[in-house]
Amino acid sequence: MNALVTPSPLSGTVRAIPSKSEAHRALICAALSDKPTRVVCRSTSEDIDATLGCLAALGAHIERDGESYLVHPIEDSQMDGALLDCHESGSTLRFLLPVAATMGSCTFTGAGRLSKRPMEPLADTLRAHGATIDADDGLPVHVRGPLAAGRFDIPGNISSQFITGLLLAAPLLNEPVEIRVSEPIESRPYIDLSLSVIHAFGIDIATIHENGFTSYRVPEQASYRSPGNFEVGGDWSNAAFWLSAGALSDEGVAVEGLSLSSKQADRVVAGALALLGAQVMRNANGAAARRGDLHGARIDVSSCPDLVPAIAPVSALAKGRTTICGASRLRLKESDRLAAIADVLGTLGANVCVDDDALVFEGVEHLHGGTVDAHNDHRIAMMAAIAATRAADPVHIFGAECVAKSYPGFFDDFAKLGGLVMKEV
Repeated sequence: MNALVTPSPLSGTVRAIPSKSEAHRALICAALSDKPTRVVCRSTSEDIDATLGCLAALGAHIERDGESYLVHPIEDSQMDGALLDCHESGSTLRFLLPVAATMGSCTFTGAGRLSKRPMEPLADTLRAHGATIDADDGLPVHVRGPLAAGRFDIPGNISSQFITGLLLAAPLLNEPVEIRVSEPIESRPYIDLSLSVIHAFGIDIATIHENGFTSYRVPEQASYRSPGNFEVGGDWSNAAFWLSAGALSDEGVAVEGLSLSSKQADRVVAGALALLGAQVMRNANGAAARRGDLHGARIDVSSCPDLVPAIAPVSALAKGRTTICGASRLRLKESDRLAAIADVLGTLGANVCVDDDALVFEGVEHLHGGTVDAHNDHRIAMMAAIAATRAADPVHIFGAECVAKSYPGFFDDFAKLGGLVMKEV
């Protein structure tokens, strides 16, 4: 699908979709629990569907019931030889590889750039604890247990998803586990989110900081206990695009259904937009943004790299220089996002360049229209649509269907906020 976006500012109120990050974690914990759990998640996406499919392959039985999933836990998994298709979901692969290593043997596969995303540090620490991990240049990955307890050593500067995968698997080993992570730790808020969800399923994991390491200690005989119901919170990552659209609009955009106390890393979008001069409002039910005196700023995204495509259009239109730094891991996403952002926004008239691990913008007064490619990356497609609201001429987005990876209804909500979009199948 391609999308033709005619410039028009967005305004109004939209409800946040459920957090993909939180849904992955809750569904996995539910599948590992002692009894069924109702996970309230009113919409889905390709990534969430990938996790659901892999959990079913491991032996869970999951029913869709209105706006919820009823998850019947895995019992005596008979998964030997099972195929787990992660599609393009890095979270699904990295979270479930350690879990599967506690259960038997299976094969993980996927699509797109998933086979190019780093896996070796996680595979190495699993091998050190008895698992067999075989891979031929990426995917497929064959895993066979058993996995032994003890101390797992993992670097913290590559992917927080490695740590989350180990945290999810640790309670299944029925013995004390320590996960020792070397500093610095990238995207630490995502680990905090994992700890929060695991806690909701009855497990308290101690966190110890010492001598340049952070250790997560899982007690002996820890086991997942269903809370009965778990409601997935609103997604700050995708709400960030609407708030950025509001920062480019005189009337502004409000997003409902967001928790200000959420552990999600991208909750800091409100602060980032305020640094850029937008007028940002917060309340108990969400946040809103509208245009202010936009100006350049320096923003470190080492803890929240997914935020960059959302704030990039605002950065492109803010007076002066904006530097978004600490973004090296964007090269390892669904696209090389540093290059893709510079390509798409540069095509639309932004003055932007890549400088090592940073994007540097010299603000322009307006963008112009043109034809851009989404780079098969959901966040790049959404970024292009938001940028188009402040362009002088229409923007044609090739490959816009990739928004389904995280937000299938993105263009529908875009239109509800006054966006002028024509889908071309």
